[in-house]
Amino acid sequence: MAATLRRFHGLRLLKSTPALNLQQAKNLSSASSWANSNKKLIGAVGAITGGVGALLFALEQSVDASDGTVHSPAQPWNHKGLFSSLDHQSVRRGYEVYKQVCSACHSMQYIAYRNLVGVSHTEAEAKAEAEQITVRDGPDDTGNFYNRPGKLSDYFPSPYPNEEAARAANNGAYPPDLSYIVSARKGGEDYIFSLLTGYHDAPAGILLREGQYFNPYFPGGAISMAQVLYNEVIEYEDGTPPTQSQLAKDVATFLKWTSEPEHDDRKQMLIKVIAILGFLTAISYYIKRHKWSSLKSRKIVFVPKEK
Repeated sequence: MAATLRRFHGLRLLKSTPALNLQQAKNLSSASSWANSNKKLIGAVGAITGGVGALLFALEQSVDASDGTVHSPAQPWNHKGLFSSLDHQSVRRGYEVYKQVCSACHSMQYIAYRNLVGVSHTEAEAKAEAEQITVRDGPDDTGNFYNRPGKLSDYFPSPYPNEEAARAANNGAYPPDLSYIVSARKGGEDYIFSLLTGYHDAPAGILLREGQYFNPYFPGGAISMAQVLYNEVIEYEDGTPPTQSQLAKDVATFLKWTSEPEHDDRKQMLIKVIAILGFLTAISYYIKRHKWSSLKSRKIVFVPKEK
């Protein structure tokens, strides 16, 4: 027995741990002060970062306020809600506005007729729309190009063969492609609506060149696009009164869909995610509250045997 105890003592298994000496206490104190200084440093960096961010935001707002451009007011769009979808009847009417008015100058080279199926048109209606255009295709078996009616896989036709022709027809201005115009402009559909309904006579002191028009919502105020939307400029198939504001609202909604075709799918996915997370949260709470509560709250006590 004595030999066994001596062997354990040699292996330091029974050696008592000495108390902390002065140097170790100083090390612990310095480590604690270093942690406190780190916390202060992180707090200072966070405060500086927040201040710089607030300063940049204020500078951006001041620049926006000093550029002389009227900012688009927010409109009560039906699709602005967290779970609200696009107004698909408005999307269909907006396509009519684009087809009869906007397509004379603006292209939509990234939108195909098949994209209309299930959104604003049935497959038969989309095919009928596509067949109204003529597409140059080929070569055929003899190596010649030929013209054919459009089909669902064809993209919306461009009104000009190239950019130079577009500029020549519009006094040097290039009409932008409208496929993603809502996402490409600050203000989105609010900007489109305000631009289309915001034409006014130029105030005193504003000089416009020939072929320019005054629109306070356009940067600089001078725009080469003339006003194109008026009351009853077209007739809707469904009989909706074609007022200027209705036309602008519908085409802005249509352009919102072309810019974000996944808009409704994204919100449907959000509803599914919220439902699944809510169910999992309820299950997790039940398991924690009723299954693990006894394990988490129990106390294990060692009771030595009585001699």
